[in-house]
Amino acid sequence: MGRPDSATATANAPKNSSKRESSWLKKWLLRSIFLGIIFAVYSWLDSIKDRFYVFTPEYLHELSQAAISAAPSPSDTDFMVSYIVSNLSATYPSSVIALNTNTSEWVLNNAGGAMGAMYIIHASITEYLIVFGTPLGTEGHTGLHTADDYFNILVGEQWAFSPPKLEMERYGPGSVHHLQRGQVKQYKMHEGCFALEYARGWIPLMLPFGLMDVLTSTLDYWSLYHTVRVTGREMLRNLLLGKI
Repeated sequence: MGRPDSATATANAPKNSSKRESSWLKKWLLRSIFLGIIFAVYSWLDSIKDRFYVFTPEYLHELSQAAISAAPSPSDTDFMVSYIVSNLSATYPSSVIALNTNTSEWVLNNAGGAMGAMYIIHASITEYLIVFGTPLGTEGHTGLHTADDYFNILVGEQWAFSPPKLEMERYGPGSVHHLQRGQVKQYKMHEGCFALEYARGWIPLMLPFGLMDVLTSTLDYWSLYHTVRVTGREMLRNLLLGKI
């Protein structure tokens, strides 16, 4: 068999080029449709997420202030945590939401360059409530999140900085630092600081920020295991109660 002459090859070239262009257009059309569906679903879910919230920032702020006022000393973090958990348990029965009442279940946490310990009180798809802090002090990046985050300071101070505003923000016991969704800051838990942290929004999208430091620097897989275990357990318990 002979090789195709140059005229035949030239005639086939536009056909092959047309097929490639058609295939390319189909791929991008399908990708655009897929991304459009994802965006539409996310927009719809984002518009209804408020109906799944159990807590309110105002209630948790008042509870934090009450815990500070009732504490025997301004640095008695253990008392404040127990006070908060006992009041939450009395306000929200186990038939309504699942709360982790084991106040000894603390785990180390590294996120955004900051290190501390956290106790997970409540976790669901749309909310989490934890106590986070350290007696040593730490600082780092807040992360960029799809949820609003409320730091109710219990002990010590939290400092924050967000350019182009060049002044330091300072939050002491009884105050609340609201990090709005999509906002980023540098923050510091100055010296010894603990806070009741409440996040409301799409919590699973926040998890990579809370876990990535383990994979890239600390290699503390034991803390990672406990973080995933407790978070997954509490989310599952609330899903079984019909709370997301």
